Amino acid sequence: MDLKEIQALIKFVAKSGAQEVSLETEDFKINIKTGSEAGEQPTYIQAVAPQAPVAMPAAPVAAAPAAPAAAPAAPAADDTSNYITVKSPMIGTFYRSASPEADAFVKVGDEVKPGDVLCIVEAMKLFNEIESEVSGKIVKVLVDDQTPIEYDQPLFLVDPS
Repeated sequence: MDLKEIQALIKFVAKSGAQEVSLETEDFKINIKTGSEAGEQPTYIQAVAPQAPVAMPAAPVAAAPAAPAAAPAAPAADDTSNYITVKSPMIGTFYRSASPEADAFVKVGDEVKPGDVLCIVEAMKLFNEIESEVSGKIVKVLVDDQTPIEYDQPLFLVDPS
């Protein structure tokens, strides 16, 4: 199963309203959990070698602290309504620059246009450049460098004016 198939599966599960879907093959095991209440909960994907079983009880424990954190985020949406949110097209690790010594692709205040590289997301040992689809000015970087990110997680706020 490749990255595009995993992304399609995540989209399908999110749209279907299912709360949990598990898929296991010889090479990996995927367990996708979604929240049925308002507030987004993370999606968990776990790659498992066939000879190394992994206990899954840790996933629900990690989801519990996320629910209270979602409530304070609601007021922040009010003052950002005129901005465009650039979201992650995949699960992976967020990098602001091509290497630790290099400058960030974009900083707060930078003007961007469609096609400009905003960041890199590493997924399954592949480095994917995330390009801007809009023109505008970077208002806020919402994710710290070298942080794990989820599919559809907000990364940047862009002022289109």
